[in-house]
Amino acid sequence: MTELPSILPALPELVLALLAIALLMYGVFARTDRTTACTWAAVYGLGLAGILLFLEAGSRVEGFYGQFVADDFTRFAKLLIVAAAAVVLLMARRWMETEGIQRFEFPVLMLLSVIGMMLMVSANDLIGMYLGLELQSLALYVMATIQRDNVRATEAGLKYFVLGALASGILLYGASLVYGFAGTTSFTGIQTAVADGEAPMGVVIGLVFVVCGLAFKVSAAPFHMWTPDVYEGAPTPVTALFAVAPKVAALALFLRVAMEPFGALTAEWQQVVAIIAVLSMIVGGFAAIAQENIKRLMAYSSIGHMGYALVGLAAGSAEGVRGVLIYLAIYLFMNLGTFAIILAMRQQNRPVEGIKDLAGLGRTRPVMALSMGVFMFSMAGIPPLAGFFAKFYVFMAAVEAGLVWLAVIGVLTSVVSAFYYLRIVKVMYFDEPLESLDPIASPTLRVVMGASALVVTFFFMAPGWLVGGAEIAAAALVAG
Repeated sequence: MTELPSILPALPELVLALLAIALLMYGVFARTDRTTACTWAAVYGLGLAGILLFLEAGSRVEGFYGQFVADDFTRFAKLLIVAAAAVVLLMARRWMETEGIQRFEFPVLMLLSVIGMMLMVSANDLIGMYLGLELQSLALYVMATIQRDNVRATEAGLKYFVLGALASGILLYGASLVYGFAGTTSFTGIQTAVADGEAPMGVVIGLVFVVCGLAFKVSAAPFHMWTPDVYEGAPTPVTALFAVAPKVAALALFLRVAMEPFGALTAEWQQVVAIIAVLSMIVGGFAAIAQENIKRLMAYSSIGHMGYALVGLAAGSAEGVRGVLIYLAIYLFMNLGTFAIILAMRQQNRPVEGIKDLAGLGRTRPVMALSMGVFMFSMAGIPPLAGFFAKFYVFMAAVEAGLVWLAVIGVLTSVVSAFYYLRIVKVMYFDEPLESLDPIASPTLRVVMGASALVVTFFFMAPGWLVGGAEIAAAALVAG
């Protein structure tokens, strides 16, 4: 009974875990329409988890013998994850129904992956970190292949599984090296072991392997090879999830691992992260130019955006952490809005994914085209849209940390990436329509598209709510 308070920091995760088990049992034994009931129950469960996160105390609290931590940083990241998952579930409902792949397992797998993501964010131990990572990954592998009669989806899931297993092995090998040379798996213990800035070479090598494993999870170059194929092959709602929630969780874990246990070894990991950031920005900027499939384009776009976010991590400061968190929040709005439009891209009630299918959208669907234009300009970093401020905060953090060259490369690659974003705007407004897209049938897609466009457009008028929250979260991590 005395251990009961130690599980309270993980109350949102426990609620979602119990709900996932209950929905699995209901889905197996119920004879009624299980998919709709499970989807709405999962959405309400995620809403309840969000409320519990709001009610959590702001101070740092540890649970499960110090392996789990809850503070302002974890709360910020988890709220983004929960919100992204709930919105994707709502957007997926009509699409799955239309495509005939309604399965009650989808919301259950979504809940399990979200639990894994939340455990990653709160991990305070190498073992807890790995368990959260694998719980997330295993659920995502299955979700990628949920459309079992589609060859592309099966191929995407298989590629993701094989390469994900390789990355998990690299991460686990790095963790074992750190444990072998530091003598502990606890983040607090590792922090103590390297507090003087001097660490055995085995710890440094282990850290490099851990960084490489985490770079795969955020689809940063040169560990990005799975991303385009999986984005293109997976069902579009699953791709929408891949684009937001796992990225937030993996980057939050990246921040925690770098800033807490290995905070004294900033000089060692900073150069590795900077190189990964540069490669990601270059690959994301140039490889997307030749893409004709919009989901593949968004895959390379996400690689580039993760590179920009890693610029903030490379700064190794509280300002850098704040910049990354602001970037993740704005990235979430831009991507959810864009994928709402991609989900709405249908011709004669069939989903289409070609960039050329957007031709003439400005004349046939002006509101949809305007929203897409807002998201594309924002991703390109054009002021005064929110995407400009996302890049501004991470680049300023790099400049303040003396990494001017990294910020310059970021600005130059932003100019390159603007080409393919503006190309979509050109196709929508200046090309002749080949075949008009169907009207948007789902009210949810309209709401997500409109709300995201409004936030992205008018963010500059009241940025304080996000900047202030990110500053509090960053202070909690750096102080912790």
